[in-house]
Amino acid sequence: MKTLRTCYLGYITQAIIVNLAPILFIVFQNHYGISYEMLGRLILINFGVQIAADVISLRITDRVGYRIMGVAAHLFSAVGLICLAVLPFLIEPYVGLMISVAIYAFGGGVIEVIISPIVDALPSEAKASSMSLLHSFYCWGQMLVVLLTTVILHFTGSDMWYILPVLWAAVPLYNLSRFMRVPLPETVRKHEKTPLKKLLTSGVFLTALLLMMCAGASEITMSQWSSLFAEKGLGVTKILGDLAGPFLFALLMGIGRTSYGVWGHKIRIKNALLYSGCLCIICYALVVFVSNPVISLLGCAVCGLSISLMWPGTLSLTSEYFPKGGAAMFGMLAVFGDIGASFGPWFAGLISDRAGLRTGLMTAMGFPILLLIGLMALKKTPAKTDNNPA
Repeated sequence: MKTLRTCYLGYITQAIIVNLAPILFIVFQNHYGISYEMLGRLILINFGVQIAADVISLRITDRVGYRIMGVAAHLFSAVGLICLAVLPFLIEPYVGLMISVAIYAFGGGVIEVIISPIVDALPSEAKASSMSLLHSFYCWGQMLVVLLTTVILHFTGSDMWYILPVLWAAVPLYNLSRFMRVPLPETVRKHEKTPLKKLLTSGVFLTALLLMMCAGASEITMSQWSSLFAEKGLGVTKILGDLAGPFLFALLMGIGRTSYGVWGHKIRIKNALLYSGCLCIICYALVVFVSNPVISLLGCAVCGLSISLMWPGTLSLTSEYFPKGGAAMFGMLAVFGDIGASFGPWFAGLISDRAGLRTGLMTAMGFPILLLIGLMALKKTPAKTDNNPA
């Protein structure tokens, strides 16, 4: 249980890495005059560096082990968050933001690669449920980040924003000490694991990579832009926009993942992913095409439920097809998830600068549509270990 709790804290750290800066987007705009595209570029840098960390991690994790990688990941995360509070006041502000984001993003990328295979290697009779429960802690972490950051900003004022990254740095620093002590499973031995070259020649695995890219883009585009969209696109206050947008998004995403973690053994993961994709398209349509602020915010929130299973579900589904994929397989999946997570929000920001926020978000509807197409293709190829009931 100590190992599991450490993994849960790892995903709370990942939630801080991904969600703290977007809550401060409006602060950065007001203080430093940053455009939508520049804000989107911060997201692109975050996930772009995570991609680089994914690639490095998938090449070395099976050799050096989970402990070294876990300690390094949390160290980078903490240092980057502290830099976020300091560098914008020491050098050109936007450059300081970019450097800080790059540092903590590297730690987040390593966390993403190592946590899932650690939990997958622990004894469990329902791997998909365990994976979904693990990823629910990202959602609970996102909720904490949104709620506490918004409340602190409300009472201290935006001029004191820099205290927030320092406070949140305490989480990775604490979990770093846990990673130094808890028991961790061994990585998959080289002669036992499925070679990455073989995975990349499999049509099933290539389809799984497409699903991960679409999952990342569908989730992060809505979660990263919902606060700003609520405030500027719908005209609500920042505290209401944060709570009705990213907070409810995270709450419903967490409920979806926790529910599947408890009852998921009764549902076939492919069917759950198909339903998720359909609901995601509907939610994006509500946000883009409905002018009523209440319905649009409802679409933002329910989108969290719709994408809740996409990322962990795709990981579990791929593990069913390739149970000996090892950290390299999870790392490659994380690479494509981060490609979607970086490109989707950045492209939405680019389009928003030219045609408005609604049009920018409309471009993201293509990702859940692509996910549905990929899932329909996988429907024809049953996994050897897919014994879940229909």
